[in-house]
Amino acid sequence: MILRRLCAAIVFLLICQFGMSQNDEPRKFKSEGNPIITYKFTADPAALVMNDTLWVFTGEDAVPNQKGYRMKNWCVFSTTDMKNWTEHPIPLKVEDFSWDKVGSAYAGHVTYRNGKYYWYVSTNRFGIGVAESDRPEGPYRDALGKPLLTNADCFDSSHSWACIDPAVFIDDDSQAWIFWGNRECYYAKLKENMIEIDGPVKRLNFEGFEFTEAAWVHKRKGKYYLSYATGFPEKTAYAVADKIDGPYKYGGILNELTGNCSTNHQSIVEYKNKWYFIYHNAGLEGGNGASRSVCIDRLYYNRDKSMKRVVMTTEGVDKIK
Repeated sequence: MILRRLCAAIVFLLICQFGMSQNDEPRKFKSEGNPIITYKFTADPAALVMNDTLWVFTGEDAVPNQKGYRMKNWCVFSTTDMKNWTEHPIPLKVEDFSWDKVGSAYAGHVTYRNGKYYWYVSTNRFGIGVAESDRPEGPYRDALGKPLLTNADCFDSSHSWACIDPAVFIDDDSQAWIFWGNRECYYAKLKENMIEIDGPVKRLNFEGFEFTEAAWVHKRKGKYYLSYATGFPEKTAYAVADKIDGPYKYGGILNELTGNCSTNHQSIVEYKNKWYFIYHNAGLEGGNGASRSVCIDRLYYNRDKSMKRVVMTTEGVDKIK
């Protein structure tokens, strides 16, 4: 038994170190709770619902017990029942962006429009890029050959990693918006082609807004909800507005500190008439602030449309029949 566990640990380390998990075939697995993926480290989840399928796009932390954020590719997973999952072949890597100079596969967001899937990704100090594909599982290709946004667009920021964590929302009137930033939260309209900014970049601010990163916008019953990481180590907070560009009213803490993980990056979606909160913690052996793991728990609302604080669980969510 000891020898078997030792061999399994060696295989896991080899996969993390040399990318042996980056095969060319889909991998089927069953989630037994949180974290939902236990054979590799995943972070910064972004969810997309397409018909009967929930897609979760993540970054990949390279090895256990990292001292810094070593992330060179993004991953994509899918499910139709929240228990049985498929990891598809690696769809996108940092090296797919020729303009990037040895950056990192930081947080991203995938959306669908006009028959194509657009993956907005950040590569730390080199900017936010856009990749596109005809399929949600990819492969994706650089749609611009240059960044969509850079630090030059972050007019109130002075640090080099300000242009990160893009989140895109397409409103009921078909207008697409992009939010992003670290310390300061920026937003702008996107043109219908989804690869150009339409109009000026603006900064979001309101009373009680202590923004760190990880902006995410969703809509429910006529209200716009902005969730985001706050403080450091990070918690997740939220605010509510009647219009997507505000004014927003601070709503409170949505998710507490995730154990020994210093970051808190969320994705919120409705899937098969239930709301889900998708995030990361450091729940695997070898996990820490830079070796993270994606989790899923239920999200609930109060009658006054405020959001209930998320209860993080080991059990995760139930299978959808």
